[in-house]
Amino acid sequence: MAFPVNQLRNDFPILSTQVHGKPLVYFDNGATTQKPRQVIDRLVQYYETENSNVHRGAHHLSNLATVSFEGARNFIAQYINAQRTEEVIFTRGTTDSINLVASSFHSFIQKGDEVLITAMEHHSNLVPWQQLCKNKEAHLCVIQVLEDGMLDMPVARKMLSPKVKILAFTHISNVLGTINPVKELVAEAHRYNIPVLIDGAQAIAHVQVDVQELDCEFYAFSAHKAYGPMGTGVLYGKSEWLNKLPPCQFGGEMIDQVSFDKTVFNKLPYKFEAGTPNVADVLGMETALRYLDTLGIKNIQQYEDGLLEHATSSLLKIPGIKIIGRAKQKTAVISFIVEGIHPYDLGTLLDQMGIAVRTGNHCAQPLVESLGLNGTIRVSFGLYNTLSEVDYFIDSLKRAINMLL
Repeated sequence: MAFPVNQLRNDFPILSTQVHGKPLVYFDNGATTQKPRQVIDRLVQYYETENSNVHRGAHHLSNLATVSFEGARNFIAQYINAQRTEEVIFTRGTTDSINLVASSFHSFIQKGDEVLITAMEHHSNLVPWQQLCKNKEAHLCVIQVLEDGMLDMPVARKMLSPKVKILAFTHISNVLGTINPVKELVAEAHRYNIPVLIDGAQAIAHVQVDVQELDCEFYAFSAHKAYGPMGTGVLYGKSEWLNKLPPCQFGGEMIDQVSFDKTVFNKLPYKFEAGTPNVADVLGMETALRYLDTLGIKNIQQYEDGLLEHATSSLLKIPGIKIIGRAKQKTAVISFIVEGIHPYDLGTLLDQMGIAVRTGNHCAQPLVESLGLNGTIRVSFGLYNTLSEVDYFIDSLKRAINMLL
């Protein structure tokens, strides 16, 4: 059965937008995805019929909101195959999730210890660990990336040792599209009892995420990368680790008992959810993941792989283009440069033709600079993109190149 992309496009109101008099072609899904009507309607429904603060309320609306909120947690736990519902912590997104772990990890890092990351990390999975190492006089160690966009696995294995207190790496590179060998890296780290955090921001909408199969200690993702609202996301953590980590934010909800002398913190997951939660957007995130679940993430991946293959082969026929990142295992992201043309200039011309792409270092400056570049043009596909859009992009790109050369 063919993937019903034309039918699905009707679910996304923004796709009917005109940009500079041209139909919108949205190829910036790596930055954020558009939202289906189902998600938008869920936000409206909450504020019109359920709006109330959750937990401990004795009145009808509070009970209603609490049931919906905790129901979302239960579904999301099932969606990523967490062993326990309380292993799902609601956060503001991937960045917030990673910062939560890094901030709470202080007591597990001593002077001279090592934190291991990769050279392809988004700043969100680099800077928190860099600052932790700086504060604790520990060492930030970096697994390098090979020319094809894959990790140097033989070197990675040699870098793992009892000195490493946590391994943090991205599931899928937001620049290269590389799908990292997650299970292999986790298994290698566990030989030394090293906990593993995975940045799943670019994975959650494109590949199946099964945290028990991956066996990672922590997994972080954002709703807005998966057709949900901005400003909310998830930190999954194995309960044994979440129970060991101290909370890094304090206030309402995350306490059990308080006196002027001492505080007893709440149980999981509430220990890490200080303050009033973003209830509406959590419900929107649940709706978005249900949307993906109905379509089937493997069906989505297969369809997006077709877009990737068609776009890649078409780009390689254009003189002067170099694709950055040619890993065998890759998802629907293409970063490229055109000889003699600045990425921003091309991005600006493509925008005039109605095409949204991303230019720059994509919040992965060390990676881009290590490749000898000052930026790339990035196209990133979603489930509503079409082959005809790819063809229009290729034709428009040729026109833009001719204008600039």
